[in-house]
Amino acid sequence: MKKSKKPNVLFLTQLAILVAIELLMKVIGLGSVPVGPLYMSFLTVPIAVGAIVLGPAAGAVLGGVFGFVSFMDAVKGASVMTSSLLAVSPLNTFVLCFGMRVLMGWCVGMLNRGVRRVCSKPIVPCFVTSLAAPVLNTIFFMGYIVLAFYQTQYIQGLVAAQGTTNPLAFVVVLVGIQGVIEAIVCSIAGTAIGSSVLKVTGKTAGAR
Repeated sequence: MKKSKKPNVLFLTQLAILVAIELLMKVIGLGSVPVGPLYMSFLTVPIAVGAIVLGPAAGAVLGGVFGFVSFMDAVKGASVMTSSLLAVSPLNTFVLCFGMRVLMGWCVGMLNRGVRRVCSKPIVPCFVTSLAAPVLNTIFFMGYIVLAFYQTQYIQGLVAAQGTTNPLAFVVVLVGIQGVIEAIVCSIAGTAIGSSVLKVTGKTAGAR
């Protein structure tokens, strides 16, 4: 009985450390950097590391932490965009901030498992997972904005200001260079940290 509990204790301990790191990054300003109406976020790094080391469940939990702090930014007015969308639809804003991040974390973990099945070298799934986290975060977040909020006055105001003519162009122009920076930083950091943790612990990536 005791032996069966040990992996759970280790899993929860490692997960708690990653949650603490994620929250600390947010508090000290490393997690989210305001850029216009959006944030350039590096909170996907702990999510990728959790997905690599602990699996999809951890990725989903860490995504939920990201989503919770994002929704709190909307409630407190710290984010121009999500605060404006909150006034339009609190439910859709919660799904946007929280639900999409949980989905992203879980998908990143599942992707890591899939890549490991076709590639035996740990560095490859680590890189793919670390790159997928910011990319999927952007796709799910902006995709839901287009789906639920595109016709609202606030988003149409941004569309008009950018001079875009369709949802895809709107997303590309709005995300712009910040999306590229997020992808580069998160893929490098996530790969380095994730692969290092695997070496130190001697674990198989995403074992759970």
